[in-house]
Amino acid sequence: MEKRIYPQPIQTISSPEPFARKSFMDAGEAVAALKALYERNTGFLRQAFAEVAETGESDRRYRAYYPEISLATGSYAQIDTRLAYGHVAAPGVYTTTITRPDLFDAYLTDQLGLVLRNHGVPITVSESETPIPLHFAFLKDTYVEASVADRLKRPLRDLFDVPDLNSTDDDIANGTYEAPPGEPLPLAPFTAQRIDYSLHRLAHYTATTPDHFQNFVLFTNYQFYIDEFCALAREMMAEGGQGYTSFVEPGNVVTLAGETSPSSTAPARLPQMPAYHLTRDDHCGITMVNIGVGPSNAKTITDHIAVLRPHAWLMLGHCAGLRNTQALGDYVLAHAYVREDHVLDDDLPVWVPLPALAEVQVALQEAVAEITGLSGYELKRIMRTGTVATIDNRNWELREQRGPVQRLSQSRAIALDMESATIAANGFRFRVPYGTLLCVSDKPLHGELKLPGMATEFYKRQVSQHLKIGMRAVEKLAAMPPERLHSRKLRSFFETAFQ
Repeated sequence: MEKRIYPQPIQTISSPEPFARKSFMDAGEAVAALKALYERNTGFLRQAFAEVAETGESDRRYRAYYPEISLATGSYAQIDTRLAYGHVAAPGVYTTTITRPDLFDAYLTDQLGLVLRNHGVPITVSESETPIPLHFAFLKDTYVEASVADRLKRPLRDLFDVPDLNSTDDDIANGTYEAPPGEPLPLAPFTAQRIDYSLHRLAHYTATTPDHFQNFVLFTNYQFYIDEFCALAREMMAEGGQGYTSFVEPGNVVTLAGETSPSSTAPARLPQMPAYHLTRDDHCGITMVNIGVGPSNAKTITDHIAVLRPHAWLMLGHCAGLRNTQALGDYVLAHAYVREDHVLDDDLPVWVPLPALAEVQVALQEAVAEITGLSGYELKRIMRTGTVATIDNRNWELREQRGPVQRLSQSRAIALDMESATIAANGFRFRVPYGTLLCVSDKPLHGELKLPGMATEFYKRQVSQHLKIGMRAVEKLAAMPPERLHSRKLRSFFETAFQ
């Protein structure tokens, strides 16, 4: 029998030189220090990996740490209570680890600026005690040959830190995190490793890098909407952009304003949830994602987009109309939700109400009026505001009818789908303003289903109008100051300072 040889334990850990703590009263200077520290530490890991990959040998472990920002305040001084974020609730020490300060430059500068303004205490930049996993230190589009693994004399985990899912969770965002006695309180809703995890998942699921995502996101459950969005975006680019700077498709295929075709070739296959981006320089453009059908996809993609801290996300899609007075093509503006999707039951109990957000509701209603040309009482002919039920069983109609139909009636639901409540619930959970505008595509309780020819004509007519309504609503929301859009309704008793 072949004798197995076990390598000797590694005793030496190699790290960059310790970073001296620095305090700042200027947000821009603090972010610049974060960038320098992050680049130095991730660069150290990349260089170490390159050397190990070349030789296959190493007698040491390589480790570098995430940057960290912290502040300490000893005052209950009154802040601007109109703001939903930008301040801490009580005296104490607050910290958060930081990743990709290049990607979050504007966000960090804004958040730190508000904290400095509201509390008048310095921001401290230092190294945390959380190692950066090697996987998260690679640059965009890095490709590692499979042969590298064959050359390594030790498992990669012996030489570098890897993602630690035991400490990567949503306890802070869920409001269930309890800091150990004497430990700092959280400054932000997500830690660096949680953010890195989602940034990598986003690239996987959408086939576009996080850099392209915009602050306003449209979700849909039908490819028809994506086709229309692409056609409109390409037309805008050909006409100079109309305020947008580029159109980005899966595979990071970019068409710049003023151009009629992209600069690269689209990938052979689309990812699970492809994303498309009408970009602006300030990231206040529109990202649209085809999430497909079902609450699991809806939760998955919003779990990851949430770390980018968007200003709002909206659901545009089709639904089953539950009232006999509704017609195919009518709109449903969700004012409340019945949650039978179940994918968020462990994170957000079903007894938690999801409030309608006035700013989003008004923007959607005004957009419907402007695009359709109807207003006031006439608008009620094609749009109804009420409760949307979201269910996890696509074939709910095949169940014994007394159960689901009775519950839907008792809830006063006017429409049913499989994604809207999930997207709204995750918006509530992650403090991202949310809204839903659906289009009635069938009425299963009343035997009114589309025939093939009817379906084709319906989609041609309604999808274009529906999408334009969604885009107009986003433009209205983007015109609002962020401090007005981010509602205090979404904040709990003990909140982080960062939005």
